[in-house]
Amino acid sequence: MKNYSIILLAAALSSCASIRRHNEQRAACIGPDELKEDVDYAYLKLQKMHPQLYWYISKKDLDHKFDSLKQTIDQPLTPLEFYFKLQPVIADIREGHLSLRIPRKQLTKKQIKVLEHKKGMFSRFEYYIKDNRLFIIQNKDSIENIKPGTEVLAINNIPVSEYVKKYRELISSDGYNTTFQPYFLKDVFFNFYTAENGFTDTACIETLYNGKRQTYTLHRESKSKTDLEKDKEQEKRTPEKKVNDYVAYSNSYNRNFKFLDKDSTTAYLKIKSFSSDYSDKFYKETFAKIKNAGAKYLIIDVRNNYGGSLHEINNLYSYLAPEPYVLIKPSQLTSRITPLKTNYFRKSTPLQYAFKSLAYPTYVFAQTFSTYKKDGKIYYKMKADKPTKPNKNAFQGKVFVLINGGSFSASSIITAKLKYDKRATLVGEETGGANDGTVAGFYSYQKLPHSRINLPIGLLLVQPNIDFLNTKRGVFPNVTVKESMQDIINKKDPQLEWVKKEIAKEKTK
Repeated sequence: MKNYSIILLAAALSSCASIRRHNEQRAACIGPDELKEDVDYAYLKLQKMHPQLYWYISKKDLDHKFDSLKQTIDQPLTPLEFYFKLQPVIADIREGHLSLRIPRKQLTKKQIKVLEHKKGMFSRFEYYIKDNRLFIIQNKDSIENIKPGTEVLAINNIPVSEYVKKYRELISSDGYNTTFQPYFLKDVFFNFYTAENGFTDTACIETLYNGKRQTYTLHRESKSKTDLEKDKEQEKRTPEKKVNDYVAYSNSYNRNFKFLDKDSTTAYLKIKSFSSDYSDKFYKETFAKIKNAGAKYLIIDVRNNYGGSLHEINNLYSYLAPEPYVLIKPSQLTSRITPLKTNYFRKSTPLQYAFKSLAYPTYVFAQTFSTYKKDGKIYYKMKADKPTKPNKNAFQGKVFVLINGGSFSASSIITAKLKYDKRATLVGEETGGANDGTVAGFYSYQKLPHSRINLPIGLLLVQPNIDFLNTKRGVFPNVTVKESMQDIINKKDPQLEWVKKEIAKEKTK
């Protein structure tokens, strides 16, 4: 026991030293020559690993952007300052999964525990972004009685429009999509803000509502004993929470199912994320209920779903397909050894590292034999690029799918396939992810040598098994229905309402 305590103490001290070194390095300035080397390193790794680097930008134009960036680096910068110079160039590649990780200040376990015992300051609101403006659309805790629809004009005397313009340059969708940025930016706005300004206990915001300007001081309040007990209760994993993929942070489920009418004719399936966790059981139980009820209509809602598991969308499609199908085309990568660049030991504890070391030869063998060459190109074996039979409980009725600019990655893959196969009517707005596929699958995490910024690079070109449109845009709906900020505030859903009215019309025929 004594030796065990010594080991734990040594691990704790090592962790504290590591955090201290990280934060010191984050605050230190790096010389121009070293930063230019980081730029070259990032571009070289992208050229070697990214299977479709010049999909939306020519090599000539991208060369020019990286060269131009280096010319602007003429003085020392901190890693954070460097991030704000390099990431806009990475975003110009227009590949939505490709992004540098912002160099954040690391917190000790003690600091994290202090924050866990306090309520969020900005995160207790829901936001909406239009152009360069930020609005509060939900205030669950009625903080300062701020009304939904209130515009935030400034934070600590700095105009919000400056932040929005700055952060917008850090985000790209797939290709020339026009809808993704506002959805994603509203979700990550304060991630960028706190990375720049830290976790403060107060903030002064200037607002505008119905023509009246007002200033509020927000406070990071301590949680009550009741709040802490509620947190513990939310973290408990009940069978229902597992199957519906409960998220304690938002106190909501990633998967929801219900019938929208008394006679169970219309089934509604809301999927916020294709997380894969317990998804097989969820779909098995859900589609059994749909079949037993004799439902004739199914609405699948993938709005604000940023994607996730390829296995899950392939499984879901098996409950929709009338005949055998192939979900995706063979997935291309740059070389046979690319799968071995996925940072196998990344974030491993000493114990995990020991076990992984024993399993490493098996891992290398499996990954090596997962690739094959065809017509001079290298591909990775995937279950989703093989013929799949429809599930015995596959839905036979009419399918509607709700989409918007927050439908990204796997959401775009499945909706592009559904539209191409004429298996569903898509309602809403252009998806945030591309119609013709994306680069993701698994990643190689590259650390820039001097700034130590992480650059995750997607290694697989994943494309739906369709005839490509080459529009360099998202999946367009069959029926376009817009949703306004006022609709959200008033809890109106014009996209879902359109589908319900369409179903009502069909029922009267």
